[in-house]
Amino acid sequence: MTSLLPAPRRTAPAVDRTDAAHRRPLVALAALAGIAAAGATLLPSLAGGVVGWFLTDAGAHGAPRDGLRVGAVGWLTAHGSGVHIDGTSVTAVPLALSLLAAVVVWRVGLRLGDSVSGHGPDADAIADGVRDWTVASATGVFVLGYAAVAVLTHHLAATPATSPSLARTLLWVVVLCVVVGGGAVAVGSGRAAIWSSFLPLSLRAAVVAARRIVAWYAVAAAVVLGVSLVLSWNDAVNVMAQLHTSPGAAVLLVGVCVLLTPNATLFSGSYLLGPGFAVGAHTMVTPTAVVLGPLPMFPLLAALPGTGPTSGLASALLAIPPLVAAVAVHHTMRRYPTARWDDAALRGVGAGLLAATGFAVLAALSGGAVGPGRMADVGPFVFQVLLHGVATFGIGGLVGSLLATARHRRSPAASPPTP
Repeated sequence: MTSLLPAPRRTAPAVDRTDAAHRRPLVALAALAGIAAAGATLLPSLAGGVVGWFLTDAGAHGAPRDGLRVGAVGWLTAHGSGVHIDGTSVTAVPLALSLLAAVVVWRVGLRLGDSVSGHGPDADAIADGVRDWTVASATGVFVLGYAAVAVLTHHLAATPATSPSLARTLLWVVVLCVVVGGGAVAVGSGRAAIWSSFLPLSLRAAVVAARRIVAWYAVAAAVVLGVSLVLSWNDAVNVMAQLHTSPGAAVLLVGVCVLLTPNATLFSGSYLLGPGFAVGAHTMVTPTAVVLGPLPMFPLLAALPGTGPTSGLASALLAIPPLVAAVAVHHTMRRYPTARWDDAALRGVGAGLLAATGFAVLAALSGGAVGPGRMADVGPFVFQVLLHGVATFGIGGLVGSLLATARHRRSPAASPPTP
């Protein structure tokens, strides 16, 4: 019966996938791609470790290999390994380096998908139900190549004092390469276009809208964080002055702040949703109340509001999440128009639910232990962030979708064709 289904619509000229360039050895290409993706972020991390070693005391203590070891441990930490510093467990992940790794994996995965796109059955055979293992095979070998680099790095860089977790590193590698790398291979090989053509249009529209909500909301949270840092600039400068750092050490500290900026952005997004986050045990930072204890001397913490009741302006920031969701969904529904109210409501609420889930997962990755004692509990309140996100993004998505549908019903000819 599947042979009676219409072939997927082509939006671009057909590409010949039967030539030798698209039928290269899958195992060799996927393994090399995994090794290259890991090395593309490992090498800059090693270089950064050497630069940091030199900036700390101009190379007066230790040797360059110590800087290389620090850079390798930093790379492992960006893959969730955690590390021990003076006997204290640090599990927070520098998400800037993790994000860079995800971008590299995506780009390499796209190239790998294009190179192996000639393997397996063609589009018509896939439509007829023939099993296609091209994406799964390439992704599996890609994971093995990346994991081999991670295991080798752990073997050479780990010490009893630092004790990064190999099991957690491999878990992160598998998730990163399967979710991001596997998705890129599916897109690059053309399989994603074939598979998605059989999904309901409402689901595709909701996924696109959810992705836009998360992206736009991250930008809004970053803007709020930036404004808060500007308003607290004198406090940040005072922190740097009290540390009495040398110029080289100050540059290194600023670099650490840059690596943690995505973490702070997700903290800011959790704050805007309402539940907020903790900066130590028995603390909370929300738009309605702030309870803080003693804090370490770190410039990014200058952006935190003062302890006590907050102003009405802070409470007004709670309007940002539903507003962003409404605008993002409205913009998306102009590309995926529908004249049915029930379909519009399903798309808007579904987009909000998916966006809330995605942001909650990112928020869970942003926290962790950053020091001893109280500082072992730092991060957003993830479950509350999920609940508030479902409500605020869902309401905003519903409003934006209904407004787009009302506009389409008034002037259907003005809406662009559905892609």
